Amino acid sequence: MVEWFDWFVYSSFAVYFAGSFFPAGNATAQLFNTMAIFAVGFIMRPVGGWLLGRVGDRRGRKAALTLTVTLMSASAVLIAVAPTYAVAGYGGVALLLVARLLQGLSVGGEYAASATYLTEASAEGKRGFASSFQYVSMTAGQLIGLGLQIILQNTMSDAALHSWGWRIPFVIGALGAAVVFYLRRNMLETEVFDEAGETVAGGTGEQAAGRGTLKALWQHKREAFLVIALTMGGTVAYYTYTTYLTKYLSGTAGLPKQTATLVSFCALFVFMCLQPLAGMLSDRIGRRPLLITFAVGATFLTVPLMTLLKYAGSFWPALGLSLLALVIVTGYTSINACVKAELFPTGVRALGVAFPYAIANALFGGTAEPIALRLKQAGVESAYPWYVAGCAAVSLVVYLTMRETRDIDLKRVGTRTDGEDTGARVLAS
Repeated sequence: MVEWFDWFVYSSFAVYFAGSFFPAGNATAQLFNTMAIFAVGFIMRPVGGWLLGRVGDRRGRKAALTLTVTLMSASAVLIAVAPTYAVAGYGGVALLLVARLLQGLSVGGEYAASATYLTEASAEGKRGFASSFQYVSMTAGQLIGLGLQIILQNTMSDAALHSWGWRIPFVIGALGAAVVFYLRRNMLETEVFDEAGETVAGGTGEQAAGRGTLKALWQHKREAFLVIALTMGGTVAYYTYTTYLTKYLSGTAGLPKQTATLVSFCALFVFMCLQPLAGMLSDRIGRRPLLITFAVGATFLTVPLMTLLKYAGSFWPALGLSLLALVIVTGYTSINACVKAELFPTGVRALGVAFPYAIANALFGGTAEPIALRLKQAGVESAYPWYVAGCAAVSLVVYLTMRETRDIDLKRVGTRTDGEDTGARVLAS
């Protein structure tokens, strides 16, 4: 929760600090530059996915989770103390950039480490339910950020928020990360990883050396490419209806910032509550039906939904449309963690989830807002919903052709794609 609070609070408060780091001018241009730095953080996610995924497969899920929160705490401190353009010119922008790179490194490993930990630590037959709490905690972090924003909007003047109030959430995030560091130092390792470690310890040196390596991941390249393809539509839709939604409602639909923030808060709260319910449903009927439902809805309803949101005009219509969009996205978010973890054997699971997922997020998740804002600058903002729908359509093809992963055995420990590990294959062709 704290990790994702720090990650998302940059986006939600960008409307307040964008003008502090760039010369006075067009507000959209300032926001675009600030969100471009947000997107740069995604470039480091593949690096973090590789580095921390390797740590997770070699040293354990606990070690990776502890390291990620350390990096996130450091980045929050850097943003909190970054000097403005008036004080240090583009020096503050440079510090923002370094902080976002550290955050990208952290989140690149955080997603996989937490997805792997939750999936491996859960009882068989309840993996969908247990892993759904990843997005519960992610959304809770975003909700706390939005809730803090609502409180600050109602207790501080707009000028104070633009001047120094935006630094408050980053200070809170740094303190929260320090607490989480202590908690993670005392958590238990998963039994699946411990058992796999014993198996490797009794095997050859080559087996131990192969854990968490890109060479081992290449042996599962089909599954890695599958992760990229099934993530594509989901991550674009997720960032569209979460981080970009507030800006769209205030900048395009014309709602006051306070109203737009409240709409996002209420919609995300319901979205958070839906995750475990959808996760439980996937344990009963399988993962594919939920993924297909998401992709069909995102492919055919994104354009009309965003068009209607543009003319929502007030709180209740905007909330209803936002809720409908997030209900559709739930088909992806509630189970994507366990689906990806179920694709790989233990020896390469953390890296197998982290690296391709981070690549997909760098290509599609991190670029979603900059693409939307650039299209708005160019006067063709209406093209963006078609882009989201197109990405969802690609993922729909993948969901329709992949096999079910619900009953795959997580205790397979090898890194080969032949022999006993052929159960790892989930593609129909």
